[in-house]
Amino acid sequence: MSDPKRVVVLLGGRSAEREVSLNTGAQVAAALEGRGFRVVKVDTGAPGFVSEIESAAADVAFICLHGRFGEDGTVQGLLELLDLPYVGSGVLASALAMNKVMSKHFYATAGLKSPDYVVVRRGVPYDVAGITARLGDKTVVKPADEGSSVGMTIVSDPAELPDAIGFAFGFDPLVLVERFESGAEVTVGVIGNDDPFALPTLEIVPENAFYDYESKYVPGMSRHIIPARVSEAARMECQRLAVEAHRLLGCAGMSRSDTIVTQEGEVFLLETNTIPGMTKTSLLPDAAAAAGIPFPELCERLVGLALADWSDRRG
Repeated sequence: MSDPKRVVVLLGGRSAEREVSLNTGAQVAAALEGRGFRVVKVDTGAPGFVSEIESAAADVAFICLHGRFGEDGTVQGLLELLDLPYVGSGVLASALAMNKVMSKHFYATAGLKSPDYVVVRRGVPYDVAGITARLGDKTVVKPADEGSSVGMTIVSDPAELPDAIGFAFGFDPLVLVERFESGAEVTVGVIGNDDPFALPTLEIVPENAFYDYESKYVPGMSRHIIPARVSEAARMECQRLAVEAHRLLGCAGMSRSDTIVTQEGEVFLLETNTIPGMTKTSLLPDAAAAAGIPFPELCERLVGLALADWSDRRG
């Protein structure tokens, strides 16, 4: 490769998480520039962004897009067509992880413990009593293809379920209703391609009722505790589930899986993110720092993993 120091950072986009993506992209770009990379930033929400990517003449793309049209395999497919290496998971892994219903199906097939769930489709009648009988009175309702808790509601009374489902339908025609599991929220970052490893466990303590959009991105609205305040056995199980999910879905470069650890020490896998946030309040950079990987080094390492993965896939 003539100049592996040229990186195009893709940011912004058209999803509900656009502002977060702009923040992530700016911080990644600054970190890479500090490590000697030549960086061009491209907003994929702007007209003509494909031409801008081509004009950048980059050796690798660093995708800092969250949610739809970025984390769901669409931009990954575009970059494959442009023959441009990129940081993170490929088309299939990105699409599978982004779709909470599909990833839950995969978890179940592989025996990875995850809360029981029911899938509801827009325009198809559903039975509130039947859902409650299966999942209990307290449930979590979320759109299948959104991130950062967009469109998500915690339902404590079955009478609230229709409104929560209707709210989620405003973001996606497919909705996941999941049994609520009470316990510590523990997230685990994973780094690597063929031989991934887990970062230290990170316990999330939100100021709000749950780890919602505000808790994720507003400084002071959540605390990160590393390592998580759970038993050593539970920490190891959280890390095992995260690495297994990374492998199962076919992730590359990085991922971050969210889990719940109950008071009894039982661990449930909730979901896997293929493009975790890279803002000052984000989880993956905090866990990486605890593992002795400063943010600029983390960004540089991810670029190296992207180039290695591309080389392996191209033979």
